[in-house]
Amino acid sequence: MEQVPHIAMFCQENRPSIPYAFSKYLLPIVVRYLADQNNQVRKTSQAALLVLLEQELIERYDVETKVCPVLIDLTAPDSNDDVKTEAVAIMCKMASMVGKDITERLVLPRFCEMCCDCRMFHVRKVCAANFGDICSVVGQQATEEMLLPRFFQLCSDNVWGVRKACAECFMAVSCATSQEVRRTKLSTLFINLISDPSRWVRQAAFQSLGPFISTFANPSSSGQYFKEEDGKNPEDCGSAQENSEQVRTTEDVSTEGEHNRTEDLSSHVDNDEFATKLENAMEDQNVVSNNSQRKSDFQTESSFHTAGLQEAGLNSQETSLSEQELYNSFHFWRTPLPEIDIDFELQQTSDIILDTEIQELTMPVSPNIPMATRKELEEMIENLEPHIDDPDVKAQVEVLSAALRASSLDPQEGTMASVGKGIDSQTELTINDQQNFKPILGDIVPLIGDTVENMDSTLHYIHNDSDLSTNSSFSPEEERKSKVQDVVPQALLDQYLSMTDPSRAQTVDTEIAKHCAYSLPGVALTLGRQNWHCLKDTYETLASDMQWKVRRTLAFSIHELAVILGDQLTAGDLVPVFNGFLKDLDEVRIGVLKHLHDFLKLLHLDKRREYLYQLQEFLVTDNSRNWRFRAELAEQLILLLDLYSAKDIYDYLRPIAFSLCADKVSSVRWISYKLVSEMVKKLYMASTSTFVTDLMNELVEKFCRCHKWSGRQTFVFICQTISEDDCLPMDQFAVHLLPHLLHLASDRVPNVRVLLAKTLKQTLLEKEYFLNSANSHQEAVEQTIMALQMDDDSDVKYFASIHPASTKIADDAMSTASSTY
Repeated sequence: MEQVPHIAMFCQENRPSIPYAFSKYLLPIVVRYLADQNNQVRKTSQAALLVLLEQELIERYDVETKVCPVLIDLTAPDSNDDVKTEAVAIMCKMASMVGKDITERLVLPRFCEMCCDCRMFHVRKVCAANFGDICSVVGQQATEEMLLPRFFQLCSDNVWGVRKACAECFMAVSCATSQEVRRTKLSTLFINLISDPSRWVRQAAFQSLGPFISTFANPSSSGQYFKEEDGKNPEDCGSAQENSEQVRTTEDVSTEGEHNRTEDLSSHVDNDEFATKLENAMEDQNVVSNNSQRKSDFQTESSFHTAGLQEAGLNSQETSLSEQELYNSFHFWRTPLPEIDIDFELQQTSDIILDTEIQELTMPVSPNIPMATRKELEEMIENLEPHIDDPDVKAQVEVLSAALRASSLDPQEGTMASVGKGIDSQTELTINDQQNFKPILGDIVPLIGDTVENMDSTLHYIHNDSDLSTNSSFSPEEERKSKVQDVVPQALLDQYLSMTDPSRAQTVDTEIAKHCAYSLPGVALTLGRQNWHCLKDTYETLASDMQWKVRRTLAFSIHELAVILGDQLTAGDLVPVFNGFLKDLDEVRIGVLKHLHDFLKLLHLDKRREYLYQLQEFLVTDNSRNWRFRAELAEQLILLLDLYSAKDIYDYLRPIAFSLCADKVSSVRWISYKLVSEMVKKLYMASTSTFVTDLMNELVEKFCRCHKWSGRQTFVFICQTISEDDCLPMDQFAVHLLPHLLHLASDRVPNVRVLLAKTLKQTLLEKEYFLNSANSHQEAVEQTIMALQMDDDSDVKYFASIHPASTKIADDAMSTASSTY
């Protein structure tokens, strides 16, 4: 079996001669041994099959007719347990190789069956572990219709290992679903895994929480867009995004947990439902009923509506009515009137009166509006007064008098149940004038809509069980902290923010804070810069965490976070953290150093210049043997040359570069030679200054005339690099550096002369300037070469005599450098 892939490759290469050899002879052997009794044979045949599929050596027809049927048989209920488990794993792994069509037709039905294998949890665990891969292959429709029900079952499996596998692949499953399913179903399911009884499941869920949140990312909400130049979003784009935020009503709240918290709220601010109830109630008022209990029900429902209007009105930014105007205790709390046994005519009149009271509870009435019922009420009272001695008549008169007073009092005195200034109905509320109800309804419903629109846009989700009215009691600080977002379900974000809680480290995972830090840039990108306030406190907590691994993780990603947040937030919130990392342990500082250029380029020029004074601090490390730290500094300084002016480069970066050129470790020195050569190029391009001349003079003074031979060798290396990379025109090189370079031909140390011979023969003499133009510099180089060919040292003679292209200069130079370690 180990030889089969090699033979298959041979058959493929010689296919014209043996076109069917693999399909006819080799593939049946591989498939047969998938069910071999010996475990090692099975494992080898499985590996061979995957290699053959990966190399596309198996024809599509053979996959459908020879491979898949065998795997289906091996996963049958009566199959051997070990073989079944291995076959399921093979099916999952081959899905991405065979494509969507074959997977959906042949693999998916059996995979769904295996997810429900009630006898063997090993099979379910394999299915759970590979669930995300299957979802990504079959696509959104098949995932939502066929796979998600199975995934829900696996997430509630009685074996914790299965649930843990589900938590680990949750992000991949989420990527294969729609935003609606992700928000309404998967988020609720994930909350269950995070609160799982098993610590191992909770641990896996918290590790997947950040990646899962990142699947909610949307370019329009994260404030990011991409173009070829860079991936950074201008500030104006970010502010435009913030301005486009819309108020989120409770209809958008679809996750479990949040739904419960906003259930009461939705009954008050759901415009359509409220309008329907109100319209139905008003239409029902037109029907004359003899049932007093029905009147009581209407009165209760109307009260309810008044309370709904009050709840919404209290939170409107435009409504400033007093509490008296919003609430009338007499009308709100009065008990339903008992049924009075009088004649039908009087009963009908009583119905009119009660219905009028109900209308007064649900809409404002002005005394200036002529009411047909007022005159009727006065006449009724006048007619009944002669019979006031009768207890029944007396009770009826009291009712009529109370109704008359209620319809006549000024609303400014606090006896009217009014909910807003926006209702201005000039209609008469006669019982038969049904046309009046529509203008009234048209005035009331927009009031509710305006109330919802005017709610604080940050109250997209309600954290607590209190009414909206309690938000007015928040202090400014509490109100700022209570602001939430609408990009991801708030319950998920709350769980993510809790990962910095010390109790989590004890009950879930000692490294949970590190996982939180690792995912933070992805979560920040998902939420967008307009929701950075949700993460700011958590980020600062992580940045001051006691574990250096947590701070190190943040240090390695702070440049990515800066791109996400933009200039303003970076300067305000990230720069202080960045400054703290600069003074941290080397394990943390290396994260900042590796992306120093990426971070500093995002800062404004004045802020960027402040770090020029701190760059030399990177030369000092906790452990002097940590040479990779200094090598990384040299690499970053090469990139930083583009961010600073010629004067800043000369004043601040030049001393650091010279110090690195004299480092004890050759790898650091080699990168530093490149740094100095790029510095020469940058300063030369700034043609208005004399910095390049000053720099080259200092090179001569500091290295060429150094009393140590290693310093003089460094000068030759720098000249070699400048020449190879064309950092300086050859005529300038010949004037400022060449004479001093040729002077080293008489150096007393052979190592210096050997490197000089290589540089002259293999670099300078290859340049056009020294090949075609007859000048004094060319003549001086040739004379020096001839002198080196006569040198006493055999190595110097060798390198001065060989053909320039016969060896690789970099290899020779490195070998010389290594010999001087």
